[in-house]
Amino acid sequence: MALPVSQQLKYWGIAFVVFLLLLWLMGHVLLPFLVGGAIAYFLDPVADRLQRAGLSRTAATALISILALLLVVLLVLAIIPTLVSQLAALVNAAPDISRRLQGFLLDHFPSLADSTSTMRQTLADIGAAIQSRGGELVAGLVNSALGVVSVVVFILVVPVVAFYLLLDWDHMIARVDSLLPRDHAPTVRRLAREIDAVLAGFVRGQVSVCLLLGGYYSIALMLAGLQFGLIVGAIAGTITFIPYVGALVGGVLAIGLALFQFWGDWVSIGVVAAIFAAGQFIEGNILTPKLVGKSVGLHPVWLLLALSAFGTVFGFVGMLVAVPVAASIGVLTRFGVEQYQASLLYRGQEGRTPAEAEKPRRRSGKGTGA
Repeated sequence: MALPVSQQLKYWGIAFVVFLLLLWLMGHVLLPFLVGGAIAYFLDPVADRLQRAGLSRTAATALISILALLLVVLLVLAIIPTLVSQLAALVNAAPDISRRLQGFLLDHFPSLADSTSTMRQTLADIGAAIQSRGGELVAGLVNSALGVVSVVVFILVVPVVAFYLLLDWDHMIARVDSLLPRDHAPTVRRLAREIDAVLAGFVRGQVSVCLLLGGYYSIALMLAGLQFGLIVGAIAGTITFIPYVGALVGGVLAIGLALFQFWGDWVSIGVVAAIFAAGQFIEGNILTPKLVGKSVGLHPVWLLLALSAFGTVFGFVGMLVAVPVAASIGVLTRFGVEQYQASLLYRGQEGRTPAEAEKPRRRSGKGTGA
């Protein structure tokens, strides 16, 4: 006999509270394992395809690990130093950009020539403020990242955890499935498949979109001759998961920098604008429909709320689990709505099926015969 619903809710609630307590108390300890698990989850479909192509699970995992190592080496040696140098150059160039902006505004708005003008004083302070605060911000971000997770952990622990989890992923899933409550195993499997579909569609798909668009913007802007093209492309690609915001922020930043760098060369400025227009078209009509899909069910606003809430309470570890938790809550909410719409509470007396309408009569007749 199945346990009463009240007891089941109590046990599941206790399990959820224990999960939150572990996340809060052991966040820094669990961090490399969570990162490794996320990497293994992201790469599991690749390993499955390699298996279908004829490789063993061990060979597929080893091949993926070698390619990932080569990619990391490429990033460390080539892209990351250039990205950091362009970010530092952009911060240092802020005073000059501010002065040129001030000169442009003075030419077109002579009233700003008044030394007591609030706008003029504000523009004069913008460059120095960005330069002084910008350097502190970059250093703070680096120090914070190094404080949360040491370089040794990311270099040694995370790849090892990801390798073994990827190698044994199918066995772990089968083991978890064998531990499911037998009365609810079909329902739990169905919900797990839906959660996996949401995560696969959003996380894997959206990360792919961000990487592809970030690479496209960076390469295209650098080929167009924009001085800070790499950092602008990286910023635009990173926030692409928010619809239209990535292209809008990146486009405004790139076109603003292009106006200072190519003032008078309207062809170059138009090329920069066309790069973001083409990127927006590619994202909306090709990448997002193909890689993410239209029925993911994880709204960006809900995602931002989950990231903010879990990040505030649990820190960086909370941000890692925010997306899976948000996807799970979304699926469970839709499941609850389905159950509600199928119940008499929603359908009322008029929505009863003939079998449901017959049950009270049978009970009534049985009681009368007794």
